[in-house]
Amino acid sequence: MKREYWFIIIVYIVMQFSSLIGLPVLMWGFKSLGISQNLAIPIWLIASFSLALLIILFLLRKEIKADSFNKRDRTFGYSVMWAFLGVFLALFAQYVAAIIETLLGIKMGSENTQHILRIIDLFPLAIIVTSIIGPILEEIVFRKIIFGVLHKRFNFFISALISSVIFALAHQEPVHILLYSAMGFTFAFLYVITGRIAVPIFAHVAMNTMVVLVQTVYKDDIDRLRREAEAVQNFIGGFL
Repeated sequence: MKREYWFIIIVYIVMQFSSLIGLPVLMWGFKSLGISQNLAIPIWLIASFSLALLIILFLLRKEIKADSFNKRDRTFGYSVMWAFLGVFLALFAQYVAAIIETLLGIKMGSENTQHILRIIDLFPLAIIVTSIIGPILEEIVFRKIIFGVLHKRFNFFISALISSVIFALAHQEPVHILLYSAMGFTFAFLYVITGRIAVPIFAHVAMNTMVVLVQTVYKDDIDRLRREAEAVQNFIGGFL
């Protein structure tokens, strides 16, 4: 694996754990200045994710330039087509995985998603992390680097499986490993079929943005539907 890739993975890991030190310090500073400590979480997320993205893009600057030059005209239309199709493909994969999880008795809803929505309600600007910066970082780390390196040695299925499981576990919701893995497989497929990391990035960004907007605008309706689905699930479970 390239040296730059190792640095990128280190930067990503440091970013994920930076809140253990940085967040308490920021909360202390906000308390001293009379600023609401609740704002410390979204502000730290924006700062840490933005800094990590800048560092990672700097480390990839030569590769990005070479990739843009080599593929500027050759497959642009094909990539655009798959970028848009990829959004619906990712949503469909997520939908199928959610149905399977329900049949397996796994409770609907994601704690991770609910936590993100609470942060956005508190500080709307945090949506740039969940909908833009986060997906870009994840596609670079999990698809371009981890999947890309594995795919040089193994076939698509093995490479996608390993990278998708790692991607799922990184979200710290092992109960929904099937849901996250399904999305991981989809984004890996988009990367392989087009050869452009920008394609799964676009699909991931669009999907996250749609999910956040829908969950925010139709929050009450979604909560009602979730309660009804859980009631049906409990009834079927009790009947069986």
